[in-house]
Amino acid sequence: MIRAVWNGTVLAETPRTARVEGNHYFPPESVHREYLRESSTTSLCPWKGVAHYYTVVVDGRTNPDAAWFYPRPSPLARRIKNHVAFWNGVDVEGEPEGEATGLVSRVAGWLGGKR
Repeated sequence: MIRAVWNGTVLAETPRTARVEGNHYFPPESVHREYLRESSTTSLCPWKGVAHYYTVVVDGRTNPDAAWFYPRPSPLARRIKNHVAFWNGVDVEGEPEGEATGLVSRVAGWLGGKR
């Protein structure tokens, strides 16, 4: 199980995330939205599109713009649409469950390893 944790609170939990550029993107249904407040911050990734941000709020403490998502990603990033990633002190802990799929597992197989 993979978890995003900040201030001792689990913000998201899932058996699998989508990994893009080293970041774990949590499926929308795995995120505890009661800890997220929409932010006016946006940023532009040349290949993923415009990211929108959330401020994380736990027990009165805030972590501004510590989570982001792509509501309308480019076609290249469509698999992370509305998935939420975390940074800025939010710890991502744990390991994925089950067999790896996709390009990473195929490459690992070609190299004789497991992923």
